[in-house]
Amino acid sequence: MALVVICGQPCSGKSKAALSLSEALNNTESKPTLKIINETSFHLNRNQTYAEMSSEKNLRGVLRSEVDRSLSKNNIIIVDSLNSIKGYRYELWCLARAAGIRHCVLFCDVEESQCRIWNQERRKNNEPSYDDHIFEDLVRRFETPDSRNRWDSPLFELYPFKDEINKSSLVILDLVDYITKRVDSKTKDVKILQPTIATQSVRFSEANSLYEMDRATQEVIGAIVAAQSLAMGAPVVGGVGVGPDLPVVNVSRAVGLPELRRLRKTFIKLTGQSSLSGPPPPSDADSAKRMFIDYLNREFGNG
Repeated sequence: MALVVICGQPCSGKSKAALSLSEALNNTESKPTLKIINETSFHLNRNQTYAEMSSEKNLRGVLRSEVDRSLSKNNIIIVDSLNSIKGYRYELWCLARAAGIRHCVLFCDVEESQCRIWNQERRKNNEPSYDDHIFEDLVRRFETPDSRNRWDSPLFELYPFKDEINKSSLVILDLVDYITKRVDSKTKDVKILQPTIATQSVRFSEANSLYEMDRATQEVIGAIVAAQSLAMGAPVVGGVGVGPDLPVVNVSRAVGLPELRRLRKTFIKLTGQSSLSGPPPPSDADSAKRMFIDYLNREFGNG
């Protein structure tokens, strides 16, 4: 149905805006199915998450994947996060376009000085807050949305410092009307994004890659378990062969199935996150197996 991307400086009232929007949507006659996606959903600590660029990038990857899984023509997804990088907002817009739904951006416009005061007040009250150096870094890197950009349009602007934000705020009500309004051939003020052949092909390719990755990693684990069973607890001499033209898995110690499953889960997660900024996961089984074997050999070597 719709994707709502909330953005703003740290401590600018984004979460309050998300809750107000959620309450307003629940008060409509249609009572649409909705979901708020944020750092809290994954029990992430904001200071740890934004302490390094790598962890921040992983966070964006996790949120983006959750958005991608959750989008449909029957629900409303609210992304309550900084969403401060215009390139990332473009990625979210692409997901909405691929799903063929409405998209809009809700910007909490607050002066940096006021955000800084609110952050300090939260710290004094033992509420979630940012360390000073992290706060200043996030403020410096924030890229203000621009309605002239298609991925920032339509743009709804809130002013949490000037106006009280609740489910009856005019901007919230305008936003509710936009994402729930019935659309027909005469409707001109609501834009529903249309998927292109390119986006549809990409989604199919990603789904196929994930299927091959899942199947290939299962086969590698199956081969390791079978080899260890034949060795009856002794080290597998010469490593575990998985297939012709593939490297062997160097298992120098007994590795239980729970550990193998944990490594497999981590590998798939890492592969999915790295594909956000690079090529997609391999779509053929042999390439997926080779990547997983290399990963296991590194892990076993470090153990």
